[in-house]
Amino acid sequence: MVITYFGDGSYRFQSGETSFLVDSQNNRLKADVYLKTLAPPGELSPKEDEIIFPGEYETKGIEIKGVSLSKESTAKFLKTIYLVQFEGVKILLLGHASEIPDTKILEQLDDPDVVVVPVGGGPFLSAKDASKLMKQMEPAIVLPSFYKNLNEFFKEFGHKTDFEEKFVFKKKDLEGVENKVVALEAKSEK
Repeated sequence: MVITYFGDGSYRFQSGETSFLVDSQNNRLKADVYLKTLAPPGELSPKEDEIIFPGEYETKGIEIKGVSLSKESTAKFLKTIYLVQFEGVKILLLGHASEIPDTKILEQLDDPDVVVVPVGGGPFLSAKDASKLMKQMEPAIVLPSFYKNLNEFFKEFGHKTDFEEKFVFKKKDLEGVENKVVALEAKSEK
């Protein structure tokens, strides 16, 4: 699997010819599935390859479970977090979360292997809360999103890592790995 970061909360996960995009900022990037973690509640007709609401979905061998962050949603925006099973890897996308989800929500999200977590502070999780949540969940890989600077997150997490262009791995590479922070350089969405 290859993971590429495009800034803010936008990531592409690709394996072979199949891929999905999370919170893409424009329509230039191609993927089989597009996930939005923040959507206007009135947007009743997503495009055919777009998932914007809670629920269970399966397409192109990708299993997706969307759970509403109803406490954080407003009349203007519905926040959804997703657990995606792709190529045997469980990927948790915390999207636009601004506080640690309650225990009932976390119990629905089965031990993820990879977590994309917002760490930039208001209006997203603070570095301290993001670090606390990751230490509680203990995924193999932690991918920070929605940040301007990762120094505070690194400080809270207790270690620093170098930035990588992309992250390439197989399911077997995650065995025995715990809370490895992978910081990716943001590419432009061309």
